Amino acid sequence: MTQILTIHSSARRSDSVSRKLTDELVSRLTRKHADASVQTRDVADGLTFPSENWVSDRVLAKGDRTDQQHAALAETDALVEELVGADIVVVGAPTYNFGVPAALKAWIDHIAQPGRTFRYTEQGPEGLLAGKKVYVVNASGGVPAGSPADFVTPYLKHVFAFLGVTDFEFIAADQLAMAADDSVKRARDAIEKAAA
Repeated sequence: MTQILTIHSSARRSDSVSRKLTDELVSRLTRKHADASVQTRDVADGLTFPSENWVSDRVLAKGDRTDQQHAALAETDALVEELVGADIVVVGAPTYNFGVPAALKAWIDHIAQPGRTFRYTEQGPEGLLAGKKVYVVNASGGVPAGSPADFVTPYLKHVFAFLGVTDFEFIAADQLAMAADDSVKRARDAIEKAAA
């Protein structure tokens, strides 16, 4: 069975371009993979932010944690397990002030866990998520994808590469404030090609 994990991060709901396009891609992927199971995580609903204790406690083996530490790390554990269990990850990532939304950054803080999604070796860090396919669906009002002002694309490429993902595809609906129809059409064409 193909496990698809969908991550929504837009603060907008019904009017969100990234949500609509992300859902369109997931719908096409489920048609392509008839055995697909989809799990959706809406990080815009709110995630906790790292605390001092979280930073030190997250590296503890589960058997070495106190009950209080287990409770404090339950959200992180759940997010990591969702990601590790997925074959395909589809991330809806709007551009907010040239970067990713705070909710998506919080998700990344949770899932980038030493010993679970990456590890340190004598040769340097090694990602532990090899073999996964990651799609990022980006929507931006004014920032052209791939431009010097686009910090979303290189950041997310770097994060997932650090975690061991080599099969990464970026689909952009950029400059929506200037040419929404053309931009969405290009994104939909890219989605059709990506899920062919």
